[in-house]
Amino acid sequence: IGYDIHRFADGRKLFLGGVEIPYARGLEGHSDADVLLHAVCDALLGALGQGDIGEHFPNTDAKYKDVSSLVLLKEVYSIVVNASYRVGNLDCVIQAEEPNLGEYKPQMCAVIASMLNIGEEAVNIKATTQERLGSIGNKEGIAAFASVLLTQCQ
Repeated sequence: IGYDIHRFADGRKLFLGGVEIPYARGLEGHSDADVLLHAVCDALLGALGQGDIGEHFPNTDAKYKDVSSLVLLKEVYSIVVNASYRVGNLDCVIQAEEPNLGEYKPQMCAVIASMLNIGEEAVNIKATTQERLGSIGNKEGIAAFASVLLTQCQ
């Protein structure tokens, strides 16, 4: 299981699931702050007992400043493969009051499936609001959860 949350920031592009989403604000972070891909990375690393993305890609390392989270996911996926595992399926939830993400979910699924070398049918992305409750509901940021099933390669 992976989880991440980032606050909105002016002057940045919004990336979710490796897809640029047209919106007035992006998310604050050391990398591109793709909260969905960060949750996916943490789910993969957690399933392997390999810590979290903060340990692998510290925000104190200039090499990762403004890096695409697709680069981080590629590196995490190589850890999965090198440990002789493969991704069985991935289920994700994005929590955002806005923007509306419905039309972008298929593209996010395609990008993530391609990165993880699995079929798009093995990636599920749901998007929900917080019914105007809490920091997400007050439009302060976006959060994401991811759950992954890894299977050992024979």
